[in-house]
Amino acid sequence: MSAEATNPATPGPVAPAASRRRSRPRIDLRRLGRAALLGPTSRGRLPDAIGHVVEAHRAHHPDADLEPLRRAYVLAESSHRGQMRKSGEPYITHPLAVTLILAELGAETTTLTASLLHDTVEDTDVTLDQVGEQFGEEVRYLVDGVTKLEKVDYGAAAEPETFRKMLVATGDDVRVMSIKLADRLHNMRTLGVMRPEKQARIAKVTHEVLIPLAERLGVQALKTELEDLVFAILHPEEYAHTRQLIADNASRADDPLTEFADAMRTVLRDAGIQAEVLIRPRHFLSVHRVSRKRGRMRGCDFGRLLVLVNEDADCYAVLGELHTCMTPVVSEFKDFIAVPKFNLYQSLHTAVARADGQVAEVLIRTHQMHKVAEAGVVALGNPYAQPAEDQGGEAGRAERGAAEGGRAEAGAAGEGERVDPTRPGWLSRLLDWQEGAPDPDTFWSTLREDLAQDREITVFRPDGGTLGLPEGATCVDAAYAQYGDDAHACMGARVNGRLATLSTVLRDGDTVQLLMGQDPASEPSSQWLEHAQTPAARIAIQRWLAAHPGTDAGSGEPVDTAVPGGADGTDGEGGVSARSAAERSEGGRSASGDPAVRPGTAITVVDRPDAGVRLAGCCTPVPPDEVTGFAVRGGVVTVHRAECAAVARLANAGRTKVDVRWGDTTECRVTLVAESFGRPHLLADLTEAIAVEGAEIVSATVEPPSQQRVRHTYTLQLPDAAHLPTLMRAMRNVAGVYDVSRTPHHAPTP
Repeated sequence: MSAEATNPATPGPVAPAASRRRSRPRIDLRRLGRAALLGPTSRGRLPDAIGHVVEAHRAHHPDADLEPLRRAYVLAESSHRGQMRKSGEPYITHPLAVTLILAELGAETTTLTASLLHDTVEDTDVTLDQVGEQFGEEVRYLVDGVTKLEKVDYGAAAEPETFRKMLVATGDDVRVMSIKLADRLHNMRTLGVMRPEKQARIAKVTHEVLIPLAERLGVQALKTELEDLVFAILHPEEYAHTRQLIADNASRADDPLTEFADAMRTVLRDAGIQAEVLIRPRHFLSVHRVSRKRGRMRGCDFGRLLVLVNEDADCYAVLGELHTCMTPVVSEFKDFIAVPKFNLYQSLHTAVARADGQVAEVLIRTHQMHKVAEAGVVALGNPYAQPAEDQGGEAGRAERGAAEGGRAEAGAAGEGERVDPTRPGWLSRLLDWQEGAPDPDTFWSTLREDLAQDREITVFRPDGGTLGLPEGATCVDAAYAQYGDDAHACMGARVNGRLATLSTVLRDGDTVQLLMGQDPASEPSSQWLEHAQTPAARIAIQRWLAAHPGTDAGSGEPVDTAVPGGADGTDGEGGVSARSAAERSEGGRSASGDPAVRPGTAITVVDRPDAGVRLAGCCTPVPPDEVTGFAVRGGVVTVHRAECAAVARLANAGRTKVDVRWGDTTECRVTLVAESFGRPHLLADLTEAIAVEGAEIVSATVEPPSQQRVRHTYTLQLPDAAHLPTLMRAMRNVAGVYDVSRTPHHAPTP
């Protein structure tokens, strides 16, 4: 039960300009709680208290049936009667304010009805069954979705389990999260009477969970205000400084953004393009970020220009005119209309400059794109309902079409199943991995980590299907996204037609073919955790390791043993080589036949001489390479070359460094890649040269010839590491071979 904010510096709300009627003045939602909200509630008449809600709702849905709102208000007011907020206001002001926020964003009647009732089950004697009987199953489901679990029953796990319940409900109806976001926004606005430590705790959860969810659901109007409110609580000094910057800029006599806007209106009017040019001030946190990035702020840094048009084609017409008649900053151009963001966002982004060096950022979009950009899924309503009066007729259909045109991954539904265009890929993945995280603490920490990954890529499968993954995902993540627990049998991958390590970082638009083994006893490697970026992959691997604690140390060579060229145990055609398949079935061996832990290795752990050691396949260290070690699960130490890119990644991930050194043993295992021109008997000559030097071939793969060039990969056991230069020289001397190198370690992805 929060109270009205007493901090006058609290930034105001952001509402979609294009979706408001010009004749209707903007409502200050922050002051709504102080209005005289309680009015006549006689049957058949709308209470005065919901007049603002009705006005805002009618602006988006002029033909909506208001009777459910009247009945919901009557029930909510009578149920909450006598309850007060900490600020001393009647509690009914809170559900009214939450409902008004959603009405301003264009939510349909069912959402508003549930919003009015969202605290009745939690805080009054009203039951879910009563809500269902009076308002139907949809409203009942929405109210249930946002109802908190009791601390009496769940203790410290109440908050994470409440969010888990809410997210599961959101998977079936995204309107649940819409109500929660509006609820949190009003509570953040009215947080001023709370103790500072409680304000900070609520603001931190809002920052780590609710704001990322608002971003992913495309509700920018709520997200930006939540960011400013959190900014004011967690960073009061920076907030005060930013507020002063904005105030100083507002007092300036000249405004370059106004001059840019006037010039653009002239250009577009002369071109015969009907467009509306608006100035969009940056919100507080955005100004703070720009000031840190650019240092001294200039007039155009405090806002952006928004150009609204009627049709998609007009967006490109505006872009052409601006780039023709003004000076464009080409590096700032982005086309999110042709390639929408994963949260449904669509716009053209560009920037134009003038002679004095001022640069104005420009957003170009249609009115419908603007509505979806501001309100996101709130504007989409119920994706399952047929067009009805309370969905605005043609407007409702247009909104649903916008969702289907976005980057949302609805997936293929079976016969009779409902396809939800508002359920994007990230939400489906979140719902999948949360099932494997029964522990509330694990779920809570993993959720915040998952939501911190705010960019998404799409990769393609060979069958034409797609996988939505967070930016930075690897082939390990793609395997578990496609195959679930069956990905334990993954032995390698092809990325854009070339063999690649399972640790390869994927990029947007890559084509990924995962190479699966046939051995039912296939085991994941504990070192796959070093490369897994998605919770689904990490939880699946951790679950398997926990169920097989005795085999963790021998679960296989690190994922990086799947080197480009086929040292992953594949035969170059995407199948599994006979040797690797046989050796994989032996206990404690990897796809390349490498024992996972070799007690006789040349490496000695300084503080723990008897510790098991695993040489990393990503850089294949051999004497006298400078090496460093990291402790992994099962008491094993994995050893990397000092310059290996994985070292920095593991250190940043908090892995414990272990001092290691080369011992007296000179035997080593190394992976070499030979590049050659194709010719008859080349493979026989190469293997003979290797045998003459006394090296044992552990595994070998050859890629199919490409432009008369062939790539061979050999994992070799050498009796003496000092023989490695001689061996590489002998391989280079084979006719047709033009290069021999050790397995390259991968550079970090920028």
